[in-house]
Amino acid sequence: MYRFWVSMCVCAVGFVPLHAQRFIDMSAYGVRPDTKADMSVKIQKALAVIRKNTKDGDSIVLNFRPGEYHFHSKKATKKTYYVSNHDQPNPKNIGLALEGMSHMRLEGNGARFVFHGRMLPLALVRSRNCTLSNLSIDFADPQIAQVQVVKNEGDKGITFRVEPWVKYRIKDSYFETYGEGWSLRTVTGIAFEEKTRHIVYNTSDVAFHSEGAVEKEKGLVHAPNFRNKALVPGTVVALRAWVRPEPGIFLAENTNTSVENVTVHYAEGMGLIAQRCENISLDGFRVCLKGNNDPRNFTTQADATHFSQCKGLIKSVNGLYEGMMDDAINVHGVYLNIVKIVDRQTVRARFMHDQAWGFSWGEAGDSVQFIASKTMEAAGSNVIESIQPVDGMQGTGMKEFTITFKQPLDQSADMPANSLLKSLSTLDLSKTPIGMEDLNWTPEVYFAHNTVRNNRARGALFSSMRKTVVEDNLFDHTSGSAILLCGDCNGWYESGPCRDILIQNNTFVNALTNMFQFTNAVISIYPEIPDIEHQTRYYHGGKENAIRILNNTFRTFDQPVLYAKSVDGLLFKGNKIEKTNDYAPFHWNKDQILLEHTSRVRIDR
Repeated sequence: MYRFWVSMCVCAVGFVPLHAQRFIDMSAYGVRPDTKADMSVKIQKALAVIRKNTKDGDSIVLNFRPGEYHFHSKKATKKTYYVSNHDQPNPKNIGLALEGMSHMRLEGNGARFVFHGRMLPLALVRSRNCTLSNLSIDFADPQIAQVQVVKNEGDKGITFRVEPWVKYRIKDSYFETYGEGWSLRTVTGIAFEEKTRHIVYNTSDVAFHSEGAVEKEKGLVHAPNFRNKALVPGTVVALRAWVRPEPGIFLAENTNTSVENVTVHYAEGMGLIAQRCENISLDGFRVCLKGNNDPRNFTTQADATHFSQCKGLIKSVNGLYEGMMDDAINVHGVYLNIVKIVDRQTVRARFMHDQAWGFSWGEAGDSVQFIASKTMEAAGSNVIESIQPVDGMQGTGMKEFTITFKQPLDQSADMPANSLLKSLSTLDLSKTPIGMEDLNWTPEVYFAHNTVRNNRARGALFSSMRKTVVEDNLFDHTSGSAILLCGDCNGWYESGPCRDILIQNNTFVNALTNMFQFTNAVISIYPEIPDIEHQTRYYHGGKENAIRILNNTFRTFDQPVLYAKSVDGLLFKGNKIEKTNDYAPFHWNKDQILLEHTSRVRIDR
């Protein structure tokens, strides 16, 4: 049944040309591989000519010859993009800026795109029926450095050898890395086992204090204030900062996008992020190392893939996600907070997280769900009559909106008897914050036949009220929880509740070797609810068997397999739990299945 549903939905995503495809040889525009020359200016000129000579309804293939292409930040295209869940430096240096494209296929034929400096390698914006295929993205000098522990002297610090491809210097007694147009003092790291590339057990984020660093010889550094007993000689440490300026691939305001056989080896943000897109298909997308002999243990600075306020179908199949510094996939909407009630039908609402603002949020005619932030309970729904940015230029850069609804707020639909919206005249938003989710921008999700391994934090995050299927995946040493069902109108402001989700036939191997946010079990259903004691309803579910966890295999060294909070309708059936002896149990949660404020739960072990 589920495979049939997916095959039907995918038909809407596929690239179907209107006319015969016109092949464009990019080498005819001087964009040639294996020259070491900067292709930045040539690609700009080529795309400008191609746009000028392309008519509406044309179907084109941008054909790159196999080989390696280099792009440098200094002469790159400058664009202002506000990218969800990233820092917001602007303008950005763009390698390939594809805007307003229609029925376009970028065919890499195995091309390797290598970027220098701080850049956003590929942006596809306001386009429809486009495909990206058969290419890889990498950086010559990644901002994540890598070292290997040579000697650990406890309170006297650690001596480490810097990988030969890392550009570094000791400046003012600090270990500093640099590249084209950037320099960085790393402050944290992730430790990997030398042979397996698994993240070292029970280390989580490793604090890196480099003050007082001394270079003993070329490539060998002693850092007296870098102390961690768990880092035995041979341990590989990926050193980084917390910044995430740009992703590898940026998709925004597109319809029907396919990504086929594309690899991201490194990005200083996420591997791929899509915001306000409809219908996205990833097949064979990889955020991964360059094979078993790759000297690097890391890939991206943050998530491998991320989908913010999209709709239609998100499909991710046959992927490989490893070594990233956050999750393999995160699907969510965006909560705005009401900051002012203008009148009975009008509010001022604001983006709250400092990495998620500047882009459109809703449209006239969209349905909106209100939510009481402290208890995460629905407070009624309404329809947008009009929405206007309070700030921002030409629809970008905004943080606040003035939103007028079709019905008075205190007469909104689906309002519970105790809804905060019934007391508009006395409502104090500073004490009783209210958020809003746009229900039209919520996608269906199919995540299947993927491998997630050796990454920081968590495996997969899903926060969508529409049908979500997670099946036949391998989650291997995900470090934190393998799957998280979240929802948060208090910190990350990522919506929303899961109403229909099937998790089946997956294999989980030694998750939870480390502690990160929301990692209460291998599968953690953990909405952020500050005042759960006063929650009278439930955040996730809403019907019998709304969340179904069926026929999975859990190979685990520790106890917690399932944690669920604020769920109405949960079925856990036919799952196999196998104990391993690979690590010593250490998790605070000693229950195999731990439930908190749940209803209609059926556990069949």
